[in-house]
Amino acid sequence: MDLKETDILGESIDTHWYYISKAKMLKKMTSSISDAKILDIGAGSAFFSKYLLSNTNATECVCIDTSYARDHEELIQGKPIAYRQNPSSYQANLVLLMDVLEHIEDDIAFLKDYVKHLPSGTHFFITVPAFQFLWSGHDIYLEHKRRYTIGQLREVVKKAGLVTEKQFYFYGLIFPIACITRLLGRFTAKQTTAHSQLKKHHPITNFILSLLCQLEMSFMQLNTLAGLSVVCYAKKP
Repeated sequence: MDLKETDILGESIDTHWYYISKAKMLKKMTSSISDAKILDIGAGSAFFSKYLLSNTNATECVCIDTSYARDHEELIQGKPIAYRQNPSSYQANLVLLMDVLEHIEDDIAFLKDYVKHLPSGTHFFITVPAFQFLWSGHDIYLEHKRRYTIGQLREVVKKAGLVTEKQFYFYGLIFPIACITRLLGRFTAKQTTAHSQLKKHHPITNFILSLLCQLEMSFMQLNTLAGLSVVCYAKKP
């Protein structure tokens, strides 16, 4: 999770429709992993790891992010979480890459480097922004290199040495709204000027968007057509 977005939302991130919906989706997709030891790559504020530690039987977490000022540790619900700039070693059976690969020039080599150091059977949960035609000033602001389709992410995952188990688009019900917003942005400087589209919403708006995402979770794994994010759940064979 990008620390730039944490700074914008502050404490309201815990209830923001985008992040709480993605966290609930993550929990649902990884519920079969018992006593998860999490490796959160590009973790930023560790929002998603903290959510799993607080709401599942996950036991511990190591968060990696070069933006950390120093290495440190804390407890979440009595469970250890370590923050590391460049850890020398780690153990995990669940690896999170929540909107990370789009920041990396060579995404395949980056992912492969982690895959080779983890044992067979390790699960990887990956999300990336979807569809290059949705590129906007928001991507520039977050320093993205690209956006993905399902096929493109599947190819990256395969070349990195993983086997895809589940893959789909998420935020499908929000997709039409985003398309209109992004396409209208083509007629303004906002399409090519770095700026964040993330903001705090009125409680009613936030509730409606959260409700749409909650409804989507019942059929999300069937959505291979469109959405704002590509989700991949893969495993090291």
